[in-house]
Amino acid sequence: QVQLVESGGGSVQAGGSLRLSCAASVYRFCMGWFRQAPGKEREGVAAIGSDGSTRYADSVKGRFTISKDFAKNTLYLQMNSLAPEDTAVYYCAANPSLRGFSGGYCWTTLSAAADNYWGQGTQVTVSS
Repeated sequence: QVQLVESGGGSVQAGGSLRLSCAASVYRFCMGWFRQAPGKEREGVAAIGSDGSTRYADSVKGRFTISKDFAKNTLYLQMNSLAPEDTAVYYCAANPSLRGFSGGYCWTTLSAAADNYWGQGTQVTVSS
């Protein structure tokens, strides 16, 4: 059983920064961040593979950074230059069955997998 506990959401003005954290029990496998805005479908934001390679949605590339801290068993999403369109509930996802894969593969597979573990979500609100 993988437990994911998110933190770090909040309200910020456009141009500001936030860092989301996802405490995970074990995470040497595909992990990622997703988000869901009101009235929209959930979408992938970033993914990281077992080798530390990453993949991002085009809308956040250059602004967001996904990373892992193995010592702290924590997945992070550093979000800079936030814009109102980044407002959403952000979810951490993990899939223990996906081990040894790159960030690109994790990006594709996490988006389609039905057996992901999910965090409870954390709200990010960006005002203009």
